[in-house]
Amino acid sequence: WLFRIVGCHGFVRMNLYHARGKDQMNIARERALAVSVHDVSPWTCQRVKLILRDLAAEGIGVTSLLVVPDHHHRGRVEEDTEFLDWLQQLQSAGHEVVLHGFFHVRDRGSGGSWWQRMVTEHYTAGEGEFYDIDYEEAYRRLEQGRKILVDAGLKIPGFIAPAWLLGSEAERAARDLGFAYTTRLRGVLALQTGEWTASQSLVYSVRSFWRRTVSLGWNAWLASRLRSNAMVRIGLHPPDWDHEKIRRQSLDLAKAAAVERSVIRYRDWVGA
Repeated sequence: WLFRIVGCHGFVRMNLYHARGKDQMNIARERALAVSVHDVSPWTCQRVKLILRDLAAEGIGVTSLLVVPDHHHRGRVEEDTEFLDWLQQLQSAGHEVVLHGFFHVRDRGSGGSWWQRMVTEHYTAGEGEFYDIDYEEAYRRLEQGRKILVDAGLKIPGFIAPAWLLGSEAERAARDLGFAYTTRLRGVLALQTGEWTASQSLVYSVRSFWRRTVSLGWNAWLASRLRSNAMVRIGLHPPDWDHEKIRRQSLDLAKAAAVERSVIRYRDWVGA
């Protein structure tokens, strides 16, 4: 593993050079750390830049960037050439771009059982876009979202549903469209082979003081439990960086894991 310091958009980052083919996959699977940055869009890019800057300072040179094509209907990414140019530069530096829903919000009036409403409207603040969507609509959004990003010169091997809530019909659509992998809260799924890797993601809930307090304790405990795992995952969201204790703990956990693990992208794990 060789690192090279590069500058881009006002912060220092490291470029990770990977082995190829089976050797790449075998190296990644010895002991790996995958850090993902969720909800990347023109709306959140300033905070994402801060996250990437801080991760790079702790030795995390590559991440999986989960991009939303039309974040909460606030504007399509293809209309923001500066944002797309930035993604291209990040990809060239070794980061991976992942399709992350289309709108990142569940359609209003979708109905469903009381349990579905609780999960998609309360647990995830209405962001379970692909939780109970039908096959045809899932296929359409996945195909359109990937095309937008591919047309911008980006490689999109994976799809990760908002809040990791991926229904069976949407999973089938992602598989049929040839996506190499998806992830859920508790693991990574290679869509074309069905191989499942159990690895619960460290992730924070910051919408209230009690959620932040519980998250700090939970992630400290979970990180200690996952030390023997082949893969450790850390999922970061832009609002995390509004809370210094969350920011500091997540960076400390990432730094500690990176000391003894290869820092990879999800595509490296599945060999995509």
